[in-house]
Formats: sequence, structure tokens, C-alpha cells
Amino acid sequence: MVLFDEQIRRIKDKLSQARNVDKYLTVLGAKNHKYQVNEPVAAEDILKLEEQYGVSFPDCYRSFLLQVGNGGTGYEDSAAGPYYGIYPLGRNIKELIGDKAEEYLKNDCVIYPDMSAEYWQSLNAKIDDDEELSDEELYRELGKIWGGVIPIGSQGCAYIHGLIINGAYKGRVVNISMDGPKPQFTFEVNFLDWYERWLDEVISGQLLQDGVNWFGYAMGGPDTTMIHLFLETGSIKEKEECLKGILCKHKLEAETIEIVEEQLLNGSKEFKQDLLHILTKFDYGRAKPYLVDLARTDIGSVCSMIRWYAKSTSVEWVPLIRKYIADVDDAEKFRFCTYLLADATADFGDLIVPFAEREHEEMQVTAFYTLGKLKNKSDFLETFIKGLNASSNRVIHSALQALSDVYDIRLLQHYKRIAEKFPEEKDYILSNLNHRLAAYGLNNKTILLKNDLGE
Repeated sequence: MVLFDEQIRRIKDKLSQARNVDKYLTVLGAKNHKYQVNEPVAAEDILKLEEQYGVSFPDCYRSFLLQVGNGGTGYEDSAAGPYYGIYPLGRNIKELIGDKAEEYLKNDCVIYPDMSAEYWQSLNAKIDDDEELSDEELYRELGKIWGGVIPIGSQGCAYIHGLIINGAYKGRVVNISMDGPKPQFTFEVNFLDWYERWLDEVISGQLLQDGVNWFGYAMGGPDTTMIHLFLETGSIKEKEECLKGILCKHKLEAETIEIVEEQLLNGSKEFKQDLLHILTKFDYGRAKPYLVDLARTDIGSVCSMIRWYAKSTSVEWVPLIRKYIADVDDAEKFRFCTYLLADATADFGDLIVPFAEREHEEMQVTAFYTLGKLKNKSDFLETFIKGLNASSNRVIHSALQALSDVYDIRLLQHYKRIAEKFPEEKDYILSNLNHRLAAYGLNNKTILLKNDLGE
């Protein structure tokens, strides 16, 4: 057995430090586990469980159970740890495979870091394509996918962290969603490194920040280390992960910011936007000239960065949005443009109307939602009427919602057409229609009896 005595000593010390730093238990899950760990488990209990399932746990995990502790006061009696903690030995061991875990858990582990989406889909193909699988067939398929992986803790909702217990990646922690997306391996080489990183990020204050990114889904370590790795590595994937990890920090060293700007000026075009995200988040003043330059060709991306990292400056960007928004042809980028206009409380109706009339459902929905925020939205009645007569149910729904507080007799004939088109509820259209009709003392049934509607 590989010994981790020195690291175990550090972890025990850092658990005490973390408890002192996070006095108010603000880190996710801390209110449950309270940084408590129960007494260690007996070696014979680990051996008994291994024999039951025909597996051998990684030495890093075994060392934690034998020397740090087993379980605690958290969710499902979890010990202190990332998210809602670390399950006690054997708890929820059948969570991934089900009742046949004893038969299939010892299977070879077939998932691995950076596996392709196509490969992951192939592993799930039979489950996804055959709705009539027998229980036996389902367990066999789950065993094929999750053999060699044990659940070790909950991240909340359908998310868990698992531990690879056999194969080339034995000892690695992997983030798993029970809803089906591809698993994502953490960046540390073993369970103890992952656990110690969590403690380091609690102690440093990284995980105490509002809006902090999920622990373990991005590269960890000092930002200066990551930016130098970015410069030195020849791997595109590793460069991307370095920048993602830096962006997740809540503060950067001056050296890192200097290198980020130098790379913006002289580095590869491939990473320009990632670098600009970082500079905007950590030094808006330095980033602004680059943002202005980018706005000429991609105002939508600029708006997304401003919304995420410099929302208080929204009003500064209205002139450039007004100048370039007509060129936006991506629904998500258009949505961010509308966010900034609304944040700045600008008079933007004339900019949005053309998008309400585009043959693009997502943009139309966003456009009507945005027009609905205007104080003078009744000035755009003709545009709303076009929305009420759209072929898309989503657009009709959005136009109806946006017309809240607009009382105009000219709308009634169009409301009647909607009532005729939808004799029964569909896509929440009738419920919204009735909200609008209530202002006239009508509903979707009584409006059908009206003939004089101001046509």
C-alpha cells in the first residue's frame, strides 16, 4: 500500500484551518457537514466491503478512511468535503449501477478524461434507444458504463462525485450527472490531491466568494502557475483549461494580468476572446479599449462580457449597441444586447422592433420580452399585433405576456382570433390571454360572443 502520511498530516491540519476560516459556514455544504469527520474506519471493514464487491479501493481513498475519518454530520452522514461531503464507507455504493452493483462494479472502468461526446453517446446508446429494456438488460448496460466507479459524495440535485477504483485512472475523482451529460474528470491525480485542493480553496477564501464557480470543474492552483503553463504548453486543450481556471479566480496577481494583456496584443488569435474575458473581469479599465475594438465586429460578445463582469458600466455601451446591433445574427448575443439596454434603462424600442419582425423564433421571443419592459411599449402596438398573429406559439405567448398593462381596444379583435385558434390550453397561451382580457371584463369564452370589437 502506498503511504500518504505527510499529506494526511497536512489535510488534518487544513481541516482545522478551514473550520476557523469559514466560521459562518458559508461554503456550499458546510452548514451540513460543519467540517466534521468521524473516527477512522477499521481496516477489516474496508477489506470486507472490497471482498463483497470483488474490488480494491485506491490507496489514496483507503488512507483517507483509515487515517482522516469515515463519515460525519453532513448529508447522508457525510464527512467534511467538497459540496455536501464524502459519504461514509459503502454508503450509496449502488447509486450508479443499482441492485446488481455486486455483479458489475468490478467491471473495467471504460470512462476516461477527455473522452469524446460520440464515445459517451455510444456507451449510452442502448439505454437511450430502447425504452423497453428489461431490468436485467438495464443493469447490464449501467454496469458497462459505471463499472469501476463508486459514488463518494453528493453535489446536490442529480450531481455526484465518483471515484475511479480500477484501470489507468484509478484514484481519480470524476464529476457525474445522473441526468446523462458526459462525466468530467477533475484535474488532480488522486482523491487526496482533490480533497486537499478543496481545503486550500476554502482557506484562501476562493470558495467563500459569491457566485464562485463549481469546485473541481476547472483547473486549480495559483493563477501565476496557470498563466505560465498556458505560455509553455503546446496542448490547445491544456491552454483552454488554464484560461478557464484563471477566469474562475476571484482575484489575480499583477503579473498574471500583465501577461494576459501582452497575450491579447501579441498572442494567438485563437485565445483572444478568452483572454479578453479575463481582462474584463479583473481590470475593466485595461480591457475597455479591446472591447471597443471588438464591438465593431461582435457587439454581442462584448455585451455578454460587460453583463457578466462590468454590469455597472452598461450605460457606457448604449451608443455602440445602437451603432452595431443591426448586424447581430445570433440569438444569444442578441439577448445580451437587450440585457445591457434594459440595465441602462435606455430608450431602445426602435432598436428591438426589427428583431421582433425577423423570421427567427428565438430572436422574436427575446424581442417581445424586451419590448414588454418599456414604459412606452404602447407606442409599438403595431409590432405587438404582428406578434399576436405570429405562426409560432412561443412568439404569441411572448407577445401576450409583454402586453401586460397595455389597454387598447384595438387589441380585442386579435385577442378574439387567439381565443378562436386555441379552444383549449396550449403552451400557456390561454392563461396569458385571460390575464390580458381581464382588464376588459372578458375571458377566452366571453370574447367569442362579442361582435363589435372596434375593427
